[in-house]
Amino acid sequence: MVSIAFIGAGSVVFTRQLVADILRFPELVDARLVLHDIDPERLAVAEATARHVDGRLGGRAAIVATTDRRAALDGADFVVNMIQVGGVDATIADLEIPARHGLRQTIGDTTGVGGIFRALRTFPVLTELAADLRELCPDAWLLNYTNPMAMNVWWLSAVAPGLKAAGLCHSVYWTAHDLAELVGVPVEETRFRAAGVNHQAWLLRWEHHGQDLYPALRDRIRDDPELARRVRVEIFRRIGYYPTETSEHSSEYLSWFLRSDAQIARYRIEPLEYIGISRENLAELDRAKRTLAAGGELELEEGASEYAPQIIHSIVTGARREVHVNVPNLGLIDNLAQDAVVEVPAVVDGSGVTPLAMGALPVQCAAVNQAYVSVGRLTVEAARTGDPLLVRQAALMDPNTASTLTPEQIWAVCDELTAAHGDLLPEALRAAVPAGAL
Repeated sequence: MVSIAFIGAGSVVFTRQLVADILRFPELVDARLVLHDIDPERLAVAEATARHVDGRLGGRAAIVATTDRRAALDGADFVVNMIQVGGVDATIADLEIPARHGLRQTIGDTTGVGGIFRALRTFPVLTELAADLRELCPDAWLLNYTNPMAMNVWWLSAVAPGLKAAGLCHSVYWTAHDLAELVGVPVEETRFRAAGVNHQAWLLRWEHHGQDLYPALRDRIRDDPELARRVRVEIFRRIGYYPTETSEHSSEYLSWFLRSDAQIARYRIEPLEYIGISRENLAELDRAKRTLAAGGELELEEGASEYAPQIIHSIVTGARREVHVNVPNLGLIDNLAQDAVVEVPAVVDGSGVTPLAMGALPVQCAAVNQAYVSVGRLTVEAARTGDPLLVRQAALMDPNTASTLTPEQIWAVCDELTAAHGDLLPEALRAAVPAGAL
């Protein structure tokens, strides 16, 4: 019986979909699913959700819920990580505090100021998690969904280099599906490969029956002027390759979009969007709780869209698949730093996850990625060395932040966020850093 531990299972809607996708595979219907969360109330809803899904799909899984992380990890074959350190309150602080200084973010979970502080809250927990894995289930695969994806996997590679870990994101998958619909071809008839960094990878290969689909996309954009008001379309027009994350995310990774009210209106961007999404997630948790208490049925999406269930199935059964993963750049992309974490295709089968070398990115794509990689490097180094100055310097490197705030304002934002997150941050990084100190 395969044993799968869910760390942060209180992310109930996501847990629901992962459990459904896993149990739809006939070979995994009798899996042992161990749910862990530090919030007992959320954990209870997650457990009830998993039992509800299992009941609808055959009722053969063994489901366990525990607030003891070590108990959850003991003997696991796969560990799915989806924690959110600090919860919704910390996420809102990452968005609202910079906004009071004039810095606009949309999601704030990947790079930039929001991504930096989310990473610094998450690294200490990842260090503990990695230590537990090496002791309790050293052969397990750690499948990470927690953002900031690239920085978290980078940190894991630094503190636990022997760990079998891959970062998973559905951005490439959904980009291929959305674009196939836009040009009017069935996605199952297309072939696609992307490479770059998480949430800023590039669709390098996109074909239908061997024919490049980019000309059809360019024609579609020319025929519909409203498409030119999409952030991703503007990036595509300027760089020549389509980026793999939504316009909402992509707008905050560059200096082009959130710097002025005119650009925000032109590209139909909603600053602070993730605050509403976070509150809606809490409302959905409450709806699920009430539905289960009333004996109702939860909505289940059809199809295995997430990579974790597919990877688990392939490793267990030997079925060969190609997915996209986030892993250290060990000879995978020639013109990005070799210690950075990159997103590339990977073959999955009974031997595990094997990332595919993609050579060099188009130079303009690598140039865009470089700022993102620099923010990640400085953040990881800040946590590794305990140097709070590097936190501020990471924020200085972010294109969106630097396009809006002065260095003095960036220091002030970092100081306020440091105070707001308090003991969620590594102790050494809680110290103040005088602005402009030599």
